[in-house]
Amino acid sequence: MLCLLAAGCGEASPFPEGSTMERVRDRGVLTVGIKFDQPLFGYKDPASGRITGFDAEIARLVAKDLTGSERNIRFVETVSRERENFLKQEVVDLVIATYSITPARAELVTFTDPYYYAGQDMLVRSGDSTIRDVSDLDGKRVCTAKGSTSVERLRTLLPGADLEIVDVYSVCVPALISGRIDAVSTDDTILHGLMAQHPDTLRLVGKPFGREPYGMGVRKQDTVFRDYLNGLIARWLRDGQWDRAFMSTIGISGATSESSKPR
Repeated sequence: MLCLLAAGCGEASPFPEGSTMERVRDRGVLTVGIKFDQPLFGYKDPASGRITGFDAEIARLVAKDLTGSERNIRFVETVSRERENFLKQEVVDLVIATYSITPARAELVTFTDPYYYAGQDMLVRSGDSTIRDVSDLDGKRVCTAKGSTSVERLRTLLPGADLEIVDVYSVCVPALISGRIDAVSTDDTILHGLMAQHPDTLRLVGKPFGREPYGMGVRKQDTVFRDYLNGLIARWLRDGQWDRAFMSTIGISGATSESSKPR
């Protein structure tokens, strides 16, 4: 009788019955949608195959809390235009992929509180002095990614710009270096990572013209999972885990967390 009362002699689940957290814990693996082509946030090292970056470290913290180890995680490459689909189709448990919170996206998925703030900026060739702020992009050829908030902002601010919209930002870099396009524009943290791969060839303009709150995306109406993740974000901000994740990834580029850390 005592055994039956004690959750069937097994270990009682710390999570609500039927919740995403319980399913992940029972499965033993957290599946996370992330980008593979964004150094400092989500990047798959071609030599080791390891996924590195701030988003990857945040995902590992979630896996550790749910399963007991940060190693119990499976990363799925998730480009901007597939984030909502992968959640709806249950390809992934959550998406952590430089995912800006917008009203339109919130109609399709449920977002956590922001875990990071970015600003949209411009990456240009180091020898190009003609682009000093966003107004200088009007009439230029500008590369950005399909499904990103950067696209709509550029269309609004620069009706005369020639936008090249691609699936992944890594496609923009060789086009910029070769001179086929004039600039890449998206969140500054993404651009920092791209610039870090070509420090002598590319430069960041350093004139942000928009603020982007990044959230973790979960399936629509999964408010129990969202509330659990919000609790983790608040804890990481208090106990220093957020700062350690930042310094080991984005901080390497020389960026500071002053404007990007949630308050």
